[in-house]
Amino acid sequence: MSRSKNCQRILGLDPGLARLGFGAIECIDKCDRLEPIDFGIIQTPPKQALGQRLQTIYDDLHALVDRFEPDFVAVEKLFFYRMGNTILVAQARGIVLLVLAQYDLPIVELTPAQVKQALTGYGNASKTDVQEAVARELSLETVPKPDDAADALAVAIAAWFQR
Repeated sequence: MSRSKNCQRILGLDPGLARLGFGAIECIDKCDRLEPIDFGIIQTPPKQALGQRLQTIYDDLHALVDRFEPDFVAVEKLFFYRMGNTILVAQARGIVLLVLAQYDLPIVELTPAQVKQALTGYGNASKTDVQEAVARELSLETVPKPDDAADALAVAIAAWFQR
C-alpha cells in the first residue's frame, strides 16, 4: 500500500471473538489532518470451535498488518461486563497482542472512557456521540458500519490525539 511522505499510519482494533473491529487511518499534511484508509471486521462463526475462531483472528490480523503496515497500533482495553463473554474477548485480545508482538509494533492501549473523552470531551458519552465524532473527524458522510469498525476507528483517532 503506497504511503505519502510525512505521514503516520495507525491501526485501531476493537477486540472481540465474534467480531473484531479494525480501522486504519493515516495522518497527513504534517499530521494536521486524518484520512481513513479502510475499516471493517474480522468475523468468526459462533458454531465454530474456539481454536478455529482464534486461528481465524490470528491469520486475518496478520493479513491486515501486512496490508496496512501501521506505524503503531491502538487497542481498546478490556471492559468487564459479563464474565462469560469477557473471558472469550480476553482470549481474542491475547491473539491480538501476540500478533502485534510478532511484528514488534508499538501498542497504545486505551480504555473505552479514554476513547470517549478524547473524541467527545466526555468520558461517559453515548455510542452514537462517539460514532458521530468519528464521522466528523474523518470527514465521512455517514457513520461507519458495523459498530465494531466504528469503535476501532475511534480507538485509532483517540490514539492519534494522544500522540
